[in-house]
Amino acid sequence: MICYAVIDTNVLVSALLSRHDDAATVRVVEKIFSGEVIPLYNKDILNEYKEVLQRKKFNFPKEKITVLLDIIEKLGGEVNPAPTNEVLLDSKDLPFYDVATERQNDETYLVTGNMKHFPAKPYIVTVQQFLNILDQR
Repeated sequence: MICYAVIDTNVLVSALLSRHDDAATVRVVEKIFSGEVIPLYNKDILNEYKEVLQRKKFNFPKEKITVLLDIIEKLGGEVNPAPTNEVLLDSKDLPFYDVATERQNDETYLVTGNMKHFPAKPYIVTVQQFLNILDQR
């Protein structure tokens, strides 16, 4: 069964940094590539992905970044949500929250490694919680 997810940037960074093929973040990214997870995004999310993944401190190969972002755009869905005007600890997290909140009727999850940055909502989950949800389907 297909599941929709807004993937926080920290999940992508962790997946690309991981040296373990079975790491939870790597498994989430693999599920995007397999089509089991449909990533949702808007232009602000794509811009953040590009900006963060291209930071020199990570030294990710450009071709890896390009492939990942191309797959997210090609297999994912663009959502242009109405602003929720939620006040978050980091205002850069607002596009992720807004997209996930907009799509709640479609069982969409916001997958993050920074739970403290978001309000406690049942659709905001850790990477491992998301994998557990997928396993239960």
